[in-house]
Amino acid sequence: MNRIARRALHTSVIPADLSTVTYRDAAGEKPELAGVSQKVVDDVWKSVERLYRTGVYPGLQLSLRHRGEQVIHRALGHASGNGPQDSPETPKIAMTTDTPICYFSASKAVTALLIHMLVEQGLVNLMDPVSYYCPEFAQNGKATITVHQILSHRGGIPAIPRETPIDVLWSRDEIWRLLCEAKPVEVDGAKVAYHAVTGGFVLQRVLEKVTGDTIEAYIDRYLRKPMGMRWFTYGISPEHVDELAENYATGPTPRFPLSWIVRRALGGDINTVETVVNDPRFQEAVIPAGNLCGTAEEMGRFFQMMLNGGIWEGRRVCSELTVRRAIQQFGSLQIDRTMMIPMRFSAGMMLGSNPVGLWGQRSGQAFGHVGLINKLCWADPARDISVSLLNTGIPIFGHHLPALARFVYTVCDRFPLIPEGQRPLIAA
Repeated sequence: MNRIARRALHTSVIPADLSTVTYRDAAGEKPELAGVSQKVVDDVWKSVERLYRTGVYPGLQLSLRHRGEQVIHRALGHASGNGPQDSPETPKIAMTTDTPICYFSASKAVTALLIHMLVEQGLVNLMDPVSYYCPEFAQNGKATITVHQILSHRGGIPAIPRETPIDVLWSRDEIWRLLCEAKPVEVDGAKVAYHAVTGGFVLQRVLEKVTGDTIEAYIDRYLRKPMGMRWFTYGISPEHVDELAENYATGPTPRFPLSWIVRRALGGDINTVETVVNDPRFQEAVIPAGNLCGTAEEMGRFFQMMLNGGIWEGRRVCSELTVRRAIQQFGSLQIDRTMMIPMRFSAGMMLGSNPVGLWGQRSGQAFGHVGLINKLCWADPARDISVSLLNTGIPIFGHHLPALARFVYTVCDRFPLIPEGQRPLIAA
């Protein structure tokens, strides 16, 4: 791609020989144990390379498991130093499979499962109003909004008030005060309106109220340590901030009406979003709906545990019933009033559809979550796969979309539906 095209499309420099920016964890790839041919691996990876060549993702990671075995574990590009505005002299740090990346909204899937684990422990009932646990939330007509409504994006508080200073996001008490004082757009739960950051703070407050501990300590005790995660924390500790991959606003600048949707969903234009997410205060904060950090392999590990019915390497993390509750569809396919696209949600997950949906063709059993529009993390029991594609670009609409759709299509095509009797426990 020449310099003029790169400027117009706001993309990174992509080398002709991708082997110079490819990192492969050879020991972590065992396709033969899952009965996966090298051709299948190559076909999927070629679709990732096509996506990288669009230039909108300075760095990429992919972890893909089939029948419980990791068959692809690779990275492409750079963790920092190759953004659209970076000069050739900017120091470049290679992306590896161990580089932590912010999952952004894919964090919601993990936070949701924590709440479902509270149900399993007898500490929360999803049908209870949030105000049952946190009475101060009842202000301005919110007394009847339930925990389930918050999980399924039907809580009536999809966004923080306009003109709220960004600093509020990393002030636990101030964001909670604003959410308690907020007036809901509705309280009956009839309509879906994606809660980009608000719902996570509400769920955090409920969790901390019933456990008497922080959400950081809870995830550490019940998920991160039992599953042997190195990262997988809300935010990242100050001593490791420099290891976190940088994110870049890439692709053509969104114009109306896309710019309006971006502001509605994310609370600012795409350049403001880039500034905020690379701010150490955001990176070190606890934002349960939007700043869990880890690798593609760790998020893939999380979804594989769910496919296993709550078990990871022989250890029970949560009950099978807890997983089933977390992925059970709630309501019908609806136009999301925040993102203005048709969506199917469970109490915490974005669901696939038939004949085609977010997670590809014939993905009616699939569940997962998108992070900042471009990070794709999901599991499909009907194919026995868990997939985590992380990246460091924030394009909204542009020339990369066919390649992104082609990646999802290729995964679904190369891992076709398997006979019901051979599917994982959660698909039974």
